[in-house]
Amino acid sequence: MDYVVAFVSQKGGVGKSTLARAIAREFQRNDFRVKLADMDIQQITTVNWHARRLNAGLDSVGSVECFRTYSEAKASAGACDVLIVDGAGRASSATAEIARDADLVIQPSAPSIDDLQPAVLLYHELTKLGISRKKLCFALTFVGTENEEALGREYLDHAGYNILDGCLEFRPSYRAALTAGRTITETSHKSINKRADSLIQSIFSTLQGLATEETMSKSEVEAIS
Repeated sequence: MDYVVAFVSQKGGVGKSTLARAIAREFQRNDFRVKLADMDIQQITTVNWHARRLNAGLDSVGSVECFRTYSEAKASAGACDVLIVDGAGRASSATAEIARDADLVIQPSAPSIDDLQPAVLLYHELTKLGISRKKLCFALTFVGTENEEALGREYLDHAGYNILDGCLEFRPSYRAALTAGRTITETSHKSINKRADSLIQSIFSTLQGLATEETMSKSEVEAIS
């Protein structure tokens, strides 16, 4: 398996599943074999979304299944190139397990202080467990204004965590697309598709940068030995 990309959150409704679905589609479009793991066995919203997508005649985003544990999800990934983990809408001991193994961990957060504070605390807890800050990223979601985005970035930057370029704006068209089994880059409006795609491409470039850094680190170790 080439990559494990995990979407986690301290609470639900922050755009975690929304981003997981969009990045799964992007990987699939780039000829990766994708496993999208829905870790919320009570709601199975991502599994249901993919069923709507297929029923609408849209392209599959890969193999989409629900799992009780991360170990089950990883074992099921088999020959897939990328495992995308849509974590449950709450932090738990499983969050740390997922974060340890993932190549990139993304936590979406709205720019309000009520959302940012618990989100930062979750990453603080993960770093205390020895998980590298380098792979812990934030994605700003449900942004209403440029000022909101700027204030959110300032808060997260002060906390010392990476912030993905772009943001997910608060748009009814995104909700409508998800209801129809589409992703946030497949709405009927090209302009907001483009804005959403800037965030998705930032995820790709961040992941590739971390992979390159890891490859270089391994080469350095081999050279020394």
